[in-house]
Parts: sequence; structure tokens; C-alpha cells
Amino acid sequence: MNYCFKIFIGIIFLYAFNGCRSTKKLQTAISRKDTTVAAVPGLPESDSLSIASMFLKSLDKNRITYNTFSAKVKVQYEDRNGKQPDFIAFIRLQKDSVLWISISATFLSIEAFRIYITPDTIIIINKLDKSVENHSFNYIENFAKIPMNFATLQNLIIGNPVYNGDSIVSYKQTENHILIGTVGSFFKNFLTFSTENNYLEKSKLDDIELGQNRTADLIYDNYEKNSQFSFATYRDITVAEKTKVDIRLTFKQYEFNKELSFPFNIPRNYKTK
Repeated sequence: MNYCFKIFIGIIFLYAFNGCRSTKKLQTAISRKDTTVAAVPGLPESDSLSIASMFLKSLDKNRITYNTFSAKVKVQYEDRNGKQPDFIAFIRLQKDSVLWISISATFLSIEAFRIYITPDTIIIINKLDKSVENHSFNYIENFAKIPMNFATLQNLIIGNPVYNGDSIVSYKQTENHILIGTVGSFFKNFLTFSTENNYLEKSKLDDIELGQNRTADLIYDNYEKNSQFSFATYRDITVAEKTKVDIRLTFKQYEFNKELSFPFNIPRNYKTK
């Protein structure tokens, strides 16, 4: 069951690749046309830049605003050893304040971990071996291998855009999609939007440092729309390590702006690690 905690923490940071490094063989297997986007033939560069900027602005326009968020997420994971047992993560989030996570194995139907994260601290209760760990928030930053704060963390959970890049380097339009390439401080990001509704369908991240060779594909699907915003209830992630790792997140339930509690009692007989 310890893998459940590690996988879920990895999922939180998968947009930052969780420090995974692909091998040269895997990196060269990624088609160059998947990571290079040409401008529309015959369209002036200024017009391409204008359209690309408009779609990037649509990400901010569709940004989810909230005070609280709660969700039940089914997590499926597969690596070089094959498919691993599914587990369920229950999430409660008070914006800019507290992130509470409970992890349970679907085949055991028992809670294995409870996690309490604030902008300064992380506390992890391991109910399987009756222990508790205390860390500063830097524990997450060290794990993710890039600068990280609580605001970035909560955007990753909600699905708000992060690491979009501040420079547009390429643009392409097809019948059904807009493809935009950007470069930021850490990653090259190749974004695919639907022309039907401007939804983000895919984000392909490549490490800007050639020596890192980190890469990830993030797919967003099954958007549900309410009066204020759209929420992707299905996310498919492929990260490149020594072999391919597939992670699927299915949001079975989710709610915004409901009153929440964050129960976190540590039994006296639990040992501190």
C-alpha cells in the first residue's frame, strides 16, 4: 500500500514530471512532428501570434475560481510491472489554506494514509504502520524538483493552468484543433485546443534543460460545464521514466464552495518518523 501514497504524490506533481527522466531511447521514440508546430502557411506571423495569444488567454478566462473544493478520485496506474491495484483518493481543499487528502485501497476498503498540507507544513499519517511524518513545505519542492508553492499545488489539483510558458514560439491550426507551442522557465509546452469549444485537450511538456530529458503527455476529457466554468473529470497522463508510466484519474464526485471540515487527529500510540 505504500505505493499508493507515492503514486498519488506523483500525480500531484505530474505536471512537473515528478522528477522523472526519460532514457535516450524513449526520448528519440517521440516523433519530432509531435513536438514541433509550424505556423499556418500563408498566414502572417503577426496574425498567428494574435490567434495563439487569444487561445492562451482563453485558459485564463476558463480558470476555475472557488473558495473550497472536494472530490472523490479513482486512480489507475500502470508501469513496466503491469497494472497496479486501483485506489481512491478523497480530496478537500480550502483555497490558500489547507489541502487534506485521504487515500484508500479499493480492494481493502480501508484508509491507508491521511495527509494534511498547509503553505508551510506537511503531515502524513500512515495508518498501516501506525506512524506519522512531519515535513516543511520544501519537502514537496524537493520532490517535484522545481520551485513549488501552495498556490501552484492547488492549481494542479483543481486543473487550472500552470507552466504555460511566457513566450509563444509556434502556432498551427487544423479543422478541429489549434496547436500552440510555448517556452517558459522550466518547460516547453505544446498545447492542443478544440476549435469547437476552446477546451484544452492535451498538454505535452518537455524539459527545457537538454540534460534532463523529462517529458509528459497530459490529456483532458469528459468536461462538465456549469454556469461558471468547465471541469475535466477525466485525465490521462503518460510520463517518461525508464519505461512508460500511465496514470488515469477519474473524478467520480466533486463539489465547489461547500462548507468543509478537515479532521486530522493523530493517535497517541503512533510513532513519529
